[in-house]
Amino acid sequence: MKFAVIGGTGLIGSQVVKDLRAAGHEAVPYAKSTGVDIITGQGVDEAVAGADVVVNLTNSPTFDEASPAFFRTSMENLLAAARKGGVGHFVILSIVGVDQVPELDYYRAKVLQEELLQAGQIPYSIVRATQFMEFMDAAMSWTADADAVRLPATPIQPIAAKDVAAAVAEVAAGTPLNGIRNIGGPDVFGLDELGRITLSHKGDKRTVVTDPTAGMFAAVKGDVLTDKNAHLAPTHYTDWLS
Repeated sequence: MKFAVIGGTGLIGSQVVKDLRAAGHEAVPYAKSTGVDIITGQGVDEAVAGADVVVNLTNSPTFDEASPAFFRTSMENLLAAARKGGVGHFVILSIVGVDQVPELDYYRAKVLQEELLQAGQIPYSIVRATQFMEFMDAAMSWTADADAVRLPATPIQPIAAKDVAAAVAEVAAGTPLNGIRNIGGPDVFGLDELGRITLSHKGDKRTVVTDPTAGMFAAVKGDVLTDKNAHLAPTHYTDWLS
């Protein structure tokens, strides 16, 4: 099959392209750097034309109140091009528990993206993943200083980007779900505990202070970002660190 992978040069997209090609498919990566602008619409029709499947892995440049406009405009442009091009399957990557954290602008924006896809009249699949292992350094940097990192004890089920990509490629090559598949890492940690494991592995002497008000994940109530019934990926966090 032919796949148009929008956002195909990024962390997940580049690996999805690699996995699809390894399975014998034609997978073409598209991004701003290849002349495709999903906000202005430049190059979108050409990118999507002739594709059996569109995989949209683009992301908002910000996590704030500007993110809903990004997802609305990009999805409207991509869905219009996909309808015009006769695409038979449209796939996006979302977040486990995304509809349970309305306090976060970015999560509301991702829910909007899902809703636009579901209303878009093209057979679709939504892959919801738990938090990427690769984002742990960024999550710590938001609330860190020279002596300490402040993190809430929010339950997190970290998944490796390579496992996310493999799951997205598998879903994209299959029959449209017309629904959602949850994927997650094999283990659940408190975010503060995950911070301690990470700093210890790096030989970083800073202290992790458990602070229920610290950072973006402070808005998350309970264990909504985890799903023990999800399709579990094989890579453990401690193995990934090594």
